[in-house]
Amino acid sequence: MNLDIREMTLDETDIVIDYFLASTPEHLETMGVDPTRMPGRAIWSSRFKELYARPIAERPNLLVVWRLDNQPIGFSSCDKIVFGSRANMHLHVVVPELRKQGVGVECVRRSVEIYFRTLALKQLFCEPNAYNVAPNRTLQKAGFKYVKTYKTVPGPLNYHQAVTRWVTER
Repeated sequence: MNLDIREMTLDETDIVIDYFLASTPEHLETMGVDPTRMPGRAIWSSRFKELYARPIAERPNLLVVWRLDNQPIGFSSCDKIVFGSRANMHLHVVVPELRKQGVGVECVRRSVEIYFRTLALKQLFCEPNAYNVAPNRTLQKAGFKYVKTYKTVPGPLNYHQAVTRWVTER
């Protein structure tokens, strides 16, 4: 098993677009995503081009791809970045058969190292939907510490929901 976790290139961002646009309504619900808030493919692609045109220290997002035996199996993204201080990460296994199989734990651990190194972070947060058991267990196993559960709108694609806040620090 060859696991490769690294910063995502612009050419690989279709993984993100395809994942969200192809997800079933049930899977989007599990993640707390409102399908009416998702941009179309062309808009999303244009946003990624703009993102990758900026230096990393000025980007509002950073993406990491997860590859197993040279095939993309998932990704992580980071937003709410305060360079040198803190950020929020997200995690997604795009191959349904690999969900809830434990592969995400190592992917998250390696993604965390990339975020801390690249963004010079002191704290990294993650706030999955409180009722989505898989990412909450993954974060705990990857060494994140529970902070609290509360209601919020965690991101631009989400509706108001209960989330569980996790943190890891350096």
